[in-house]
Amino acid sequence: MTGVDDRETTDTREGGPAPGLDNPDVANRGRAPGAGDVVGGAAERAAGTSGPNTLTREGPAEPRGAEQALTGQAGGRTPSTTGGRRKRGDKNAVVPDAEFTSYYGRPIVKAAPWAHDIPAYLFMGGVAAGSSLLAAGADVSDRPALRRTGRLGSIVGLTLSLVALVHDLGRPARFHHMLRVAKPTSPMSVGTWILPAYGPFAGLAAASELRGLLPRALRTGLVGRLLGSSGRPAGLVAAAVAPAVASYTAVLLSDTSTPTWHAAHRHLPFVFVGSASAASGGLGMIGAPVAEARPARRLAVGGALLELAVEHKMEQAMGITAEPLHEGSAGRLMRTSKILTVGGVLGTLAVGGRSRLGAAASGAALLAGSACLRFGVFDAGQESARDPRYTVVPQRERVERQGRTHLN
Repeated sequence: MTGVDDRETTDTREGGPAPGLDNPDVANRGRAPGAGDVVGGAAERAAGTSGPNTLTREGPAEPRGAEQALTGQAGGRTPSTTGGRRKRGDKNAVVPDAEFTSYYGRPIVKAAPWAHDIPAYLFMGGVAAGSSLLAAGADVSDRPALRRTGRLGSIVGLTLSLVALVHDLGRPARFHHMLRVAKPTSPMSVGTWILPAYGPFAGLAAASELRGLLPRALRTGLVGRLLGSSGRPAGLVAAAVAPAVASYTAVLLSDTSTPTWHAAHRHLPFVFVGSASAASGGLGMIGAPVAEARPARRLAVGGALLELAVEHKMEQAMGITAEPLHEGSAGRLMRTSKILTVGGVLGTLAVGGRSRLGAAASGAALLAGSACLRFGVFDAGQESARDPRYTVVPQRERVERQGRTHLN
């Protein structure tokens, strides 16, 4: 190299200062910062001020006062003492807890594809089951009018229940197809087999009550004699299967993922059995004279009290999933059910044993209250499936309880 370049190279090689080395910006150009260097005015920032070499995207930063440079605990933030992941509800959290609703507000659980044929099926099945029990007791205690009311009520209730079920299925053949499989772990499969086990005996017991309507030749012949002798055994078998008919529908509902139904799985079978007893007792009070209807009155009062007591305990244990039972159409039905049931009990205790008209009115109130209960529980379950809050909140509560149990 020659000229100026040779002089600059020679001075630098011989230990003399190269031009521009007295300027720090030129001296540090192209060199990686060391541990002792202050880059970008870090010392000034640590002291609460900005130095002249502090650069930002918008250009040189303006000097800042010490009060603007407070960080950490001095700036109002409390350091975490627990370590690890912060807990929900932490008052010192900078970012608020996320409130999950659902994906774009869509339901998490799909509502059951059932119409109001299903609660009608639940109600009429309960009436049929309770009536068979009442008829068997009336038969062994020699109460012919109450026995006749119970047997006929059971077959009418069962028939209407099956009509509602088949109407919901769409085709009668679908009920037949369900009998191809017997699966003990499936409440629906078990219920499908309970009905054929109950129906023929309930029908035979009811047919024995109609023997007097047959022509004389049939009534006194083999058919009449068979009907007369088979009435009691058939009625007793139907009464033995009746508790399963009254309770399996509650298991069928609570075994689903529908939040309100599933949350009530410990209590709903008792509620349905009590409701079925109240309804069938009310039917017996309507169809039998006062002198024979004492077992019906006892069954009605006992069933209604069981229903009201267990339902109250059930709602307390369900938590947030009990809200649909008090809101909308379900809430109106549940309130109406309680009013009618309490009114029916009071009427039964007050005038049911003295007045045929009072007994019939009280029995009708108990029947209507039982029907409102089934429709109310059904509507509440469907509404809980449409609102994702009733799925998410119970899941979070279970996770938190499990976490506390694990820590303890």
